[in-house]
Amino acid sequence: MASIDEQILRATKEIVVKFIETGRVSPAGFHEFFKSVYQTVAQATRGPEDEAEPSEQKEPSSQTFTD
Repeated sequence: MASIDEQILRATKEIVVKFIETGRVSPAGFHEFFKSVYQTVAQATRGPEDEAEPSEQKEPSSQTFTD
């Protein structure tokens, strides 16, 4: 596992544990809350995944199709 992935997991764990300790999240809701926090931390760390780098974007095809 890459270092950034480990850091995201650790940060997510710490956030979720704090919410459980303060009573804002019950252990029963851990699964959904962890998933949501993980996605938020990952997006904040890496940026939106649907944005491709400019060099990775495909150029429009010059072909035309006719029936």
